[in-house]
Amino acid sequence: MQQRLIELQLQRGRLLERIANQREVLARQAAPVTRVLQLGDRLTETIQECKRMALAHPLTLAVAVGVVVVLRPRRALHWAQRGFVAWRSWRVVRSAFYRYVAPLI
Repeated sequence: MQQRLIELQLQRGRLLERIANQREVLARQAAPVTRVLQLGDRLTETIQECKRMALAHPLTLAVAVGVVVVLRPRRALHWAQRGFVAWRSWRVVRSAFYRYVAPLI
């Protein structure tokens, strides 16, 4: 019985060492993905901060938009169109992500 316990402890030790090695390899392989995800997190934080600033100072935002529209109406319209296209594209991409990728995670 004592020999069986020793064998189990040795097997457990080998398994723990193998697990540690696999974690190390996984951490190295996941490093590029981690950097991309951190970039996404920083971008999300920046967007949230812009949203908070816009909600905290709506008059300042309205004045800034008004100045741009008054001084360069054609450019403002051009950027409004681009913004609308970007917004619609983002909605399509986000919808596709939640439909196809999110269930796999």
